[in-house]
Amino acid sequence: MRDTLLEKYSRQILFAPIGEAGQRRLLSSTAVIVGCGAIGAAAANLLVRAGVGRVRILDRDFVEPSNLQRQILFDEDDARDALPKAVAAERKLRVINSSVQVEGIVTDLIPSNVQELLEGFDVILDGTDNFETRLLINDFAVSASRPWIYAAAVASYGVTMAMRPGVTACLACFVDDQRGGLEDTCDTIGVLGPIVNLIASLEVAEALKLLAAQETALTDRLMSYDVWSGRMQSVRLPRNPSCRSCAQRDFSYLHGDAQPHITMCGRDSVQIHERSRTLDLAALRAKLEHVVSSVRQNDFLLRFAIPPHEMTVFADGRAILKGSQDPALARSLYARYIGS
Repeated sequence: MRDTLLEKYSRQILFAPIGEAGQRRLLSSTAVIVGCGAIGAAAANLLVRAGVGRVRILDRDFVEPSNLQRQILFDEDDARDALPKAVAAERKLRVINSSVQVEGIVTDLIPSNVQELLEGFDVILDGTDNFETRLLINDFAVSASRPWIYAAAVASYGVTMAMRPGVTACLACFVDDQRGGLEDTCDTIGVLGPIVNLIASLEVAEALKLLAAQETALTDRLMSYDVWSGRMQSVRLPRNPSCRSCAQRDFSYLHGDAQPHITMCGRDSVQIHERSRTLDLAALRAKLEHVVSSVRQNDFLLRFAIPPHEMTVFADGRAILKGSQDPALARSLYARYIGS
């Protein structure tokens, strides 16, 4: 064991804050990544190469050609076969480091399965594309006193922060009251590969500090970077004394009270009932007309095609996805084109 350990992880062991003792902690530690898109795939790759003993990957999506520009675990064969990202990631990572237990699960993280999927892991990493899921993770992490690391990127800009219940601010401290309206997404304004890899690297660095019992090295700050402008910022966010989640212990996302309500809407349609959201349909049309087809708008609704599906969006945030009865797909497409 010692010879194998020294050979495979020798350069990491030479880094004094980790050393052999820290490496042994990593080998016996566990991490779960929610979402295996650009940030999630890069984070999974780094964790497995670092020797984190068990890594679970959760993702509801499949590999498409447009992913390959930035999602480093996937290749053209995966896109041609439309492999689920969790499956493709597990296959690649098992070859990269056979001594790590890698588990890819094709699923949508929702209140009814969050306990089963996240319980028992030492740290939770964010690889999602929407705040609905992030706030669900946050509620679980706060309720279970489990550290998790927020990460997001769009265009050339990204942010990340390690959150420790009872020590730092939680996501709801600074996000809950600021949502609504239109949000930029990778599918509307694009994203550069360098920013997702940078944010994933920072996210995993914080995870390794936690798993190697080096909490004093944690930044405890919201770090933001723009690789195009070169702008970098690090801000210490105070805990919100009236925070819904970590102060009042109101876990509305965990209990399923805060997510958009999904209903079946006639034959082969799914309706999303967003709460407290007002959309500027003209602004949404301006964002979408160059990235989707057949965009039509009037004073009451906007309709566009994502073949073989069609989505109709209303000014109050509601949307109807035609051509599917899959709530997870409806949530995914809504997050892509409207925002979370």
